Amino acid sequence: MFINRRQALIPASVLALLSMPREYFAGVVADATIAAHRERQQELVQSSEAVIAQADAERRELTVEERNTIAANAAEVDRLEGEVSLRERITAQAGRLAQPHGRRTAPEATPGDAAGEEGDPAPRPTAQGRQHGVAPIPAQPRAQAAGTHGFRNMGDFALAVRVASARGGDVDRRLTNAAAGTFSQESVGADGGFAVPPDFRDQIMQRIFAEDSLLGRCDQQTANGNSWTAPVDETTPWGANGVKAYWESEAAAITQSKPSLREMNVRLHKLASLVPVTEEMLEDAGSIDGYLRSKMPEALDWTTSFAIAWGTGVGQPLGFMRSGALVTQAAEGGQTADTIVAANIVKMYSRMSTRSLRSSVWLIHPDAQPQLFLLNNANQNIYMPPGGLSQAPYGTLFGRPVIPHQVCETVGDVGDIMFVDLSQYLAVRKAGGIRLQTSMHLWFDQDLMAFKATLRLAGQPWWSAPMSPRDGSNTQSPFVTLAAR
Repeated sequence: MFINRRQALIPASVLALLSMPREYFAGVVADATIAAHRERQQELVQSSEAVIAQADAERRELTVEERNTIAANAAEVDRLEGEVSLRERITAQAGRLAQPHGRRTAPEATPGDAAGEEGDPAPRPTAQGRQHGVAPIPAQPRAQAAGTHGFRNMGDFALAVRVASARGGDVDRRLTNAAAGTFSQESVGADGGFAVPPDFRDQIMQRIFAEDSLLGRCDQQTANGNSWTAPVDETTPWGANGVKAYWESEAAAITQSKPSLREMNVRLHKLASLVPVTEEMLEDAGSIDGYLRSKMPEALDWTTSFAIAWGTGVGQPLGFMRSGALVTQAAEGGQTADTIVAANIVKMYSRMSTRSLRSSVWLIHPDAQPQLFLLNNANQNIYMPPGGLSQAPYGTLFGRPVIPHQVCETVGDVGDIMFVDLSQYLAVRKAGGIRLQTSMHLWFDQDLMAFKATLRLAGQPWWSAPMSPRDGSNTQSPFVTLAAR
């Protein structure tokens, strides 16, 4: 076949896009306009929030100029919302009109079948209905749970997305019920993007906030913007600053004190998992179902937990192991390398903040668990699972749960055992939680479907430094670890 030399210089992926119908590019332009409007709405809302936050920080009412600014921003947001609603409505109508409709013909009546027996004005369709000229009425499938919009599983949903995303492909009616606009997420048929039905999305949320997830134990807050601010009081009743109480003599002027606060501001960071799936895998609904349900939430869960412990604070949360609030208990003099002794546990417990003792947990590396079973003091076992060694393997130290976790370092390194109260760790999530999207156009020329999961998150300890005691030198903190041995 002859190929024009100039045409041969054009990549196959570009030629494929150029061959697409005009309606495709019209849809892309419309989607870009909607995205721009949504981005502008977000900027306006954040601007209004910043004005309110500034007034609250200065403990004053809004000025006339500030009120006018907020009112103008709100009016512009409403106007853009109307623009977006109209465009989405037209897009939905165009999609419905583009769906193929089967040919409809009226059944031919047969003499004698116009009316049934006396008392039965219309004939009932039967299996032999066609023999009498009456088209049988097919049985309608029973609707499934509303949360899944009729999809059997994630694989069934992914397969419907692939078919609908193909040029000229039929759009499954169940996908229109799961359109992203229902859940304030992008869903563009021309781009192959449809939101995951809420029941499937809930299953992913349950997986990432599972029992062994550190995020599930943190002090969780939500943010509508890209940052979150709160005042923090780290003073103590015996310290030099903050609210105090004094003994006063009769008729004497009462000694005054005032709060000493600092402002904590955290900015949200984006955590994402991008999974390309081959067309062949999509054809196997059961395979993609198991793949998407396990791998993507597992990756988000692990990365979030690791950042809570070891995050640098640059482009990700600040981990408690890298924060100024961490207390590192020194090893015992002459202690053998790569060991954990009873004195380590006792002294780590004493460095925990008193108020955190009832909500703290021990995090240990799995390799450290055998050493815990052998710990004893005066021939008394320190660590023993409930019911003894023949029963459940997980027990407590000083009444607090012991959780083996992969965020811990190997035995002998800093972080092989941690005693922490994660309720004193602030974790701020973007309102709406996980966002799951799909698109076929990222790798259009390779027949790959892209599945993307994103979570915007910020985090850092509430404490900026350990607490100094009223008398003594050993500081306390909700985050305690053991020095290297």
